[in-house]
Formats: sequence, structure tokens, C-alpha cells
Amino acid sequence: MGIVFDTGEDGFRTVVKDYQEMALRFIWGSGERGSKEVWLHVNKELGGLSSISRASIINFLNAMVDEGALSYTEITGKGGHRRIYSPPLDEEGFKRYVAKNVVAKLFETWPDATREAIEAIIGENG
Repeated sequence: MGIVFDTGEDGFRTVVKDYQEMALRFIWGSGERGSKEVWLHVNKELGGLSSISRASIINFLNAMVDEGALSYTEITGKGGHRRIYSPPLDEEGFKRYVAKNVVAKLFETWPDATREAIEAIIGENG
């Protein structure tokens, strides 16, 4: 899937939707959580303004596992197997991870232009 960076947004909205940020912050703040707990938390936070399906939560959490932003352990319980998600990265670690991957992809795609742009930004802010 890959992280998509939206330059038209600010903060976490550059890489995740509002409900996805709520899910990440919940896991960062509480440690290990199952998808049902995350789903209930997100919908409570939304306060009835909208409703997010459990499938959307599960798909997002699994995409974050694929990205390396979350990890999981699988447990067996009533109803079969389920994943318990945990954060190998905290919020700052996630930000560094996203920044590193975006810049690395820019260097891979347009190395000279990226180098020049970074040097210009450093010159402006240095």
C-alpha cells in the first residue's frame, strides 16, 4: 500500500485520515489493543458525527503493520484467532519514519532536484 503524503494537508492529515490518527493515538497511549477496542474508541471519539466500520479499522491497522508502524501478536480466543496490535514506534518515531521514507523516495525518484531543494530549504532556515 505505502504511505501517501498529501501536500495539501497539515499535520497528521498529510498521511492519515482523522479516524486513523485517532486509532494510532489510542494505541500509542494504551499499548496493546485489539481491533474491536480501537474501533469502539474511534467511534466514541467521533461522537456520532460519523461512524467508521470495523473493517476500515482492521484494514488500516493491518496496513500500518505492513508499513512497520505497528506490530501484532496473534491470540486464540472465542471466535478464533485475532490480532493484538502494539506500537513499535511512538508518535515521534512515526513522524521520523514517515519523513525518512518520503525523503528517501524523493531521492530515489529525483536525486538532483531533491538534493537542491533540501539545500535551499536548509539555506532558508539555517
